[in-house]
Amino acid sequence: MAELELRGISKSFRDQAVLRDISLQVPDGSFTILLGPSGCGKSTLLRIIAGLDNQTSGQVCIDGTAVDHLPPAERDIAMVFQQYALYPHLSVRENLAFALTIRRTPRRVIDERIAEAAQLLDIQPLLDRKPKDLSGGQRQRVAMGRAIVRKPKLFLFDEPLSNLDAQLRTSMRIELKKLQQRLQATMIYVTHDQVEAMTLGDRIVVIEGGRIRQMDAPHRTYAAPADPFVASFIGTPPMNLWEGVLTTRDDKTVFRSNGLTVPLPARLTPPQARQESAATIGIRPEDIALRETPAAVQVDGLLELAEDLGADLLLHCRVGDLRLVVRAARRHDTVPDQTVRLFFPVDKLHLFIDNRRVDPSPTTPT
Repeated sequence: MAELELRGISKSFRDQAVLRDISLQVPDGSFTILLGPSGCGKSTLLRIIAGLDNQTSGQVCIDGTAVDHLPPAERDIAMVFQQYALYPHLSVRENLAFALTIRRTPRRVIDERIAEAAQLLDIQPLLDRKPKDLSGGQRQRVAMGRAIVRKPKLFLFDEPLSNLDAQLRTSMRIELKKLQQRLQATMIYVTHDQVEAMTLGDRIVVIEGGRIRQMDAPHRTYAAPADPFVASFIGTPPMNLWEGVLTTRDDKTVFRSNGLTVPLPARLTPPQARQESAATIGIRPEDIALRETPAAVQVDGLLELAEDLGADLLLHCRVGDLRLVVRAARRHDTVPDQTVRLFFPVDKLHLFIDNRRVDPSPTTPT
């Protein structure tokens, strides 16, 4: 196990900046997720950590020691790729042993580590098979086993579950989380799937446009997104967001946007807000109520479409010129084009000014 520190990592291809001043610390034994859309630079960052790519500037440190001058083989890092990269002519046992064999590890140690990894991953019956005789999930287990037998300081995962079907991806996600807890290993995992990020990681690093947008625990990333991008990227369906104008007069603040008017409580009103300033307001679909609730803003909307997800419904509504999604209980009666009364609890509203989150002021006891 090891602690990783990135200091001001930047990467450019000619005039195109891919990573911009990435600095973060990955604690020893943690499971850190690099989350972002395709092309944001997360896989490039992982390859820089592994030594497969060179950064334009910045420093990679493992356990406080800079490793930029070391080739990949000397960084003591194991990487699991999106493609399984198994040797097709070798058996599972030989694939697991390959990295140790070329390092001239004693045969006894190799056999012990293979037995340990096979038991951990439940692949003992597969050891004498070739990769072509394995399912996708089994191949992914073997790829993980090949990393485990090395007992590296860091494990790097580059979207390892993206080639699996939805059901297998769910089961493998559970197994991977259990594996990390058993090994207490330092793992860095790249994905564009926010469900994987929320369920696997101790901490999520959201990257967009080569920059870190937020570093936080999963529950904080969901409950207190740092900006509208994070708010829209985390959550399924994504947060309802509307751009508009914040008006403050006589100590009262109102948000207006194309037919939507939302009076804001004093605790959500930023002290630095001008009389009129551009702002973005948001609320998650599951936080919108269909029954009257205390301290909630009431609006009337038009139901356009109801999606039946089995356990619940997604109601697509329109308020003025704005559209929003409501997650409702399956028992709710829905008729297209009917008027629905919606309630926005004020403690569930999210306010962003200048693309930055406005955190509510603590309430003053009365």
